[in-house]
Amino acid sequence: MNLYLLAAAADAAPESKFGFVEAMREGGPVAWSILAIMVIMSVGSFYIMFTKLFEQNKVMKQYNAVQTQFWRASSLKEGAAKLDKDGPWRQLADDAVKAQDEHGKMTDALESHDYMHGSLQRSEDSINAVLAGGLPFLATVGATAPFVGLLGTVIGIYRALINIGIAGNASIDKVAGPVGEALIMTAIGLLVAVPAVFAFNWLQSRNRKIAAMLSTFSTDLLAYMNSNGAVKPAVVAAAPAAKPAAKPAANPTLNKS
Repeated sequence: MNLYLLAAAADAAPESKFGFVEAMREGGPVAWSILAIMVIMSVGSFYIMFTKLFEQNKVMKQYNAVQTQFWRASSLKEGAAKLDKDGPWRQLADDAVKAQDEHGKMTDALESHDYMHGSLQRSEDSINAVLAGGLPFLATVGATAPFVGLLGTVIGIYRALINIGIAGNASIDKVAGPVGEALIMTAIGLLVAVPAVFAFNWLQSRNRKIAAMLSTFSTDLLAYMNSNGAVKPAVVAAAPAAKPAAKPAANPTLNKS
């Protein structure tokens, strides 16, 4: 009889359910809205991360063509034609060809040099601006996602304390569960922010490396134009000349005859 009464009392007692879904239900529309914002932040961060990584790898791979093909051409136009049309190196080479064609119209040599230098610098800046696209979003997510999660936590704790006050029961089991659920939003905010910060710093360092390569290429183009093709990068200028093919040895039987 006693066992039957205990089992009935256990079935009648309300079960306390805790978890992410329960926390979102308790939070209401505000909690769901905050969660939706953090999902958008996370998806956008990973999209930018992978697209920028693919773009940077493509630019670095195209730089090999600059070293192996471009500087071996007899003119800038011929070298530019060997580069990918959609690449930054082709854009910089085309702008150099255009500047070379137009600088001769200027009567002052100093102004002509400044015009070519300014044209290449503008082209270089525009390429760097494209490569930096999307990185401010990563920086914004890394800086604000923890605070967005903290806002969800504050709202969750506020609702939990209100419910506890209404129920009039402040025991540890009534407080720990709702407050622990509210902290889930802070954890989500950190999970969104940390990858964004790492991605921003990594992609930024790769962009600086590409910017240095662009600056080197721009300087080599300017030197090539001002010297009428006499000055080329050291790796190309120092390339060893091809050795002439060895002549076949004379046939001794033919000499005797």
